[in-house]
Amino acid sequence: MKKTSKIFCITLCAAMLISFTACGTGSGDVNSAVSENKTEAAESAKTANDVSAESTADITEKENTENEAIGNGKKVYLAGPLFNQGEKDFNLKVTNALEECGYEVFLPQRDGIEAALLEGKAEDELTKMIFALDESEVKKADILFMNIDGRAPDEGACVELGIAYASGKRCYGFKTDTRAVESELEINPMVSGAMIKIFKNYDGDRLIEEIKQYLSENEL
Repeated sequence: MKKTSKIFCITLCAAMLISFTACGTGSGDVNSAVSENKTEAAESAKTANDVSAESTADITEKENTENEAIGNGKKVYLAGPLFNQGEKDFNLKVTNALEECGYEVFLPQRDGIEAALLEGKAEDELTKMIFALDESEVKKADILFMNIDGRAPDEGACVELGIAYASGKRCYGFKTDTRAVESELEINPMVSGAMIKIFKNYDGDRLIEEIKQYLSENEL
């Protein structure tokens, strides 16, 4: 009887040891599975982030390419008054809108003859230098974009418009000024008649947005 009890106890201990070993092994498998799942999740997240970054880069590159395609590197001569800071600032805003869409802009106040080069020159020499440069740039351009603000448009810009039109350039105008030549005639027909389109809005910021919208959908 004692021998049977001893055998029973040994058998019971062996069974419990096997059970504990199995549990330990199962726990290791579970931990291993959890670890593998975490690794896979991390790799999936990294892949998703990489794809997202690539997609963003592709979209940005596509937008830049589309903008460049709209302007296609065409040259624009921006004509208009540039005799005070307000005029210069507004001309620059329009220039920026054109350049953002892939046009190459010649802006006289920025790209013309530097003031230092004009120092010490006689009036007739200044006249020849400025006229020669601006005439040359108008003729190089594909498009003339003209600021026609004022009761009457800037005289120099009108000459540049005439040169551009006579040279077969595509001409456009923009206007924010409420003043007009006559009450029934807002723009002199010798100016408006040379233009394909005139952008008009008495709010300068809205006019810039309208120009940007047009440029995003149309080639000049």
